[in-house]
Amino acid sequence: MVGRRTIEAMPRIDDPPTFVTHLECSATGEQHPAGEPHGLSRAGSPLLVRYDLAGLAAAVDRDRVDVRPADLWRFREFLPTGGDVVSLGEPATPLIPLTRTGAAVGSDQLFVKDEGRLPTGSFKARGMAVAVSMAREFGITSMALPTNGNAGAALAAYGTRAGIDTYIFCPSDTPEINVRETALQGGRVRRVDGLIDDCGRMVAEGAEEMGWFDASTLKEPYRIEGKKTMGLELAQQLGWELPDVILYPTGGGTGLIGMWKAFQELEAVGWIRGGKPRMVAVQASGCAPIVRAFEQGADRAQRWENAHTVASGIRVPSAIGDSLILAALRESGGFAIATPDDEILQARDDVAAFDGLLLCPEGAATLAAYRSAVTEGLISTEEKAVLFNCATGLKYPMPAVESGVDDSALR
Repeated sequence: MVGRRTIEAMPRIDDPPTFVTHLECSATGEQHPAGEPHGLSRAGSPLLVRYDLAGLAAAVDRDRVDVRPADLWRFREFLPTGGDVVSLGEPATPLIPLTRTGAAVGSDQLFVKDEGRLPTGSFKARGMAVAVSMAREFGITSMALPTNGNAGAALAAYGTRAGIDTYIFCPSDTPEINVRETALQGGRVRRVDGLIDDCGRMVAEGAEEMGWFDASTLKEPYRIEGKKTMGLELAQQLGWELPDVILYPTGGGTGLIGMWKAFQELEAVGWIRGGKPRMVAVQASGCAPIVRAFEQGADRAQRWENAHTVASGIRVPSAIGDSLILAALRESGGFAIATPDDEILQARDDVAAFDGLLLCPEGAATLAAYRSAVTEGLISTEEKAVLFNCATGLKYPMPAVESGVDDSALR
């Protein structure tokens, strides 16, 4: 529901001009006004936030951004938020070389961007920090979304922080820790006997009756703006020179779309050196609608039936942003690739054993895909490759430890 309520003051960021000019339908180019809440465009497609990039470039430069605190809000000119933001302390996430894991395939140019260090333990914090900040600015007091786990936890946390009621619908087999953390942080959780798109239908159907704002992936325009900070941050960490290839675990694809948008905006303001990276959408063999569409040369992806994978975060049978994902892959010279569950779990185990980094299954899928792509000649080991680990591995089941020792052995 939309309305005003008295809410505790949020942290302010210094020097908070906004350069937003309008919102644009991703399918038709039709412009929609900024300054009011939006869902999908009139054509039923995602809306993209557009900026006065010339004004932005005149107002701020890379050197000024470089000396700001290392957090999400250092990129404030590229964001739609004003001075009041809903924050849980969103740090820059580390870019970690996979020294031994990379050496096993002959590469010293393999890195992981570890998004598990963010509040609520996943990259969903980026999108929700911006989306909830905008919802609060618009006076929205109730939000809902479907989730495979981490998005629900993030919405619950940021919603509670902002004084916004949140309703979360998740498949019944969502990892238990995600369900419990969401509920503990104030989300009203409902388990659904179905997949995430079934949950999405419930959110959409309940919006009119319950009065909540539908914050589903790409059904509102601001989560993508938060997610694009992954690309802005990566560019800044690499001295404004982008890697050769990025492998991204792709379900709804907001982060991939957002990063590609970020790179286009950085190029437009003249901040990046060299070219843009090839974008690679990584999916699981048991749920690979984007891979199938890419290989067929299609512009849209058909729903994947009987979706299943251990990487629940990328178990998305149909993505509303499918055309944007496919466009980013083709514009960048990238590709889509699927990997089986056994290779995902092996990749998770290998990174933990070789480099001491605990990846979530979705993050591990990017390593499994990288290995396959190197074998197939799609990626060279001389290329700088960045894998995105989207959440902390601590949220997911791990192999049991059965070994013990008789106390007599200690005497």
